[in-house]
Amino acid sequence: MSQPTLHLPSLVVGDRVQADFLVVERSDRTKANGDPYVVLTLSNGSGTLETAPLWTEKLGWADGAARGAIVQAIGDVGIYARAGNPKRQLTLTAPLRVLPSDGVDFAQFLPSVGDCTRFWDWIDKQREEMKSDALRRVVDLFFADDAFRVRFERTPGSPKGHHAKLGGLLVHVYEVVAIGKNIARTMRANADLVVAGALLHDIGKVETYDVAPTGFGYTSCGLLIGHVTLGALMLERAVAKLGAPVCSEGQLLELQHMILSHHGALEFGSPVQPMTTEAEIVHWADEASAKANDMQESLADPDAFSSNGELSDGKPWRVGRRIWRRPHEWE
Repeated sequence: MSQPTLHLPSLVVGDRVQADFLVVERSDRTKANGDPYVVLTLSNGSGTLETAPLWTEKLGWADGAARGAIVQAIGDVGIYARAGNPKRQLTLTAPLRVLPSDGVDFAQFLPSVGDCTRFWDWIDKQREEMKSDALRRVVDLFFADDAFRVRFERTPGSPKGHHAKLGGLLVHVYEVVAIGKNIARTMRANADLVVAGALLHDIGKVETYDVAPTGFGYTSCGLLIGHVTLGALMLERAVAKLGAPVCSEGQLLELQHMILSHHGALEFGSPVQPMTTEAEIVHWADEASAKANDMQESLADPDAFSSNGELSDGKPWRVGRRIWRRPHEWE
């Protein structure tokens, strides 16, 4: 099966579609009168697209189209309004054809950042430039470990929100390191400590998020503990497993504090608030990366601007307010 090439964000009303997709969500529903119908969410790596409802008389068209199935869909792009917000949908014109999935690389149907080499090269350069041997030793417990790097590179930044792509976590951490390092230099804080905290702040996501044929989700420990606490536990386990001290107890405590406080407040998932300058910087660098990505992807979402205006049709859920797409350039 070849790599999907259809770019879903570019589709406009009236476009004809015939392509292979991964079913990432299947919603079986009933109308007010009790009649069943089904809505599918399809993905091909460039984005997702919901089908128009398959009403009772066409329910058979979705036979076998369970989550994780590979299907060939044929239909036309239309539009509908939910809560006053127009959104594109695929109106099927033929039954879905369920394709064999043996040997299929499901990753080709999931969103991805692509080649990660340049991000790793830059991060490795930051590690090499650390003046503190203790910080470098701690960071290298993870970022010099090939098995961890493979898992880290595959992990999304979140299942559905910011950086929700294969490699998304790596890009997010790259951004947090870059933002945090510049703030640290401006504020005359310990830049190496900020870099280390930024590299370590989301290591827990490797054990929190799951990448499966059905898309991105949560592991059991991710749901039961959460990535913030998992990150601190992973750091403690890695230091203990080594057997020899890589840093002092006080230094380990400070790095754990940076991980535990990076969401800023209890209501956002941190058991403690930042209590050092460097922890505060990592928190806001994390916020800047996540919120800016939310804004960028919301501005690029064709369904947020289906009326082709400068202002979004409604309030994209990731930013919670109307947004403006500038009609001019600054060249």
